[in-house]
Amino acid sequence: QVQLVESGGGLVQAGGSLRLSCAASRRTISLYAMGWFRQSPGKEREFVAAISWNGDNLYYTDSVKGRFTISRDNAKNTVYLQMNSLKPDDTAVYYCAADPRLGAPRTAVHDYAYWGQGTQVTVST
Repeated sequence: QVQLVESGGGLVQAGGSLRLSCAASRRTISLYAMGWFRQSPGKEREFVAAISWNGDNLYYTDSVKGRFTISRDNAKNTVYLQMNSLKPDDTAVYYCAADPRLGAPRTAVHDYAYWGQGTQVTVST
C-alpha cells in the first residue's frame, strides 16, 4: 500500500503562484508514473499533469500548459506541481495519484491506483 500526502495548497490572488508537493510513504513510487488531478464542486475529477517514473515524459491538460510544471525528486519520494499565473478557474481540490504499471504516464482517473486526500487551491479575483 502506498500513502500519498499533498501539501502546499492555499488562497492566492489571480496571477499568483503556488507549489504543491506530494510525499509518498514508500520509495517504490520512484518506479511509478505520477499524476495530478483536480476537482471543483459539481464537476468530475479531471487530469492536470503527469510524469513518468524517470521524469522524461510529461503530460499536461491544455488549460495549464505553459503555466504549470510537474516534476519529481525520487530521492525524496516527492512529486511537485508548480503553478504559475493562476486563474480563478484553477480553483479546486488538487489530488496526486500513483500508477504502478509500466508504460507512459496515463491521463484517466481510473488508471491510477493510489490517491492522496487532496489539498485545496483557491484563486481569488
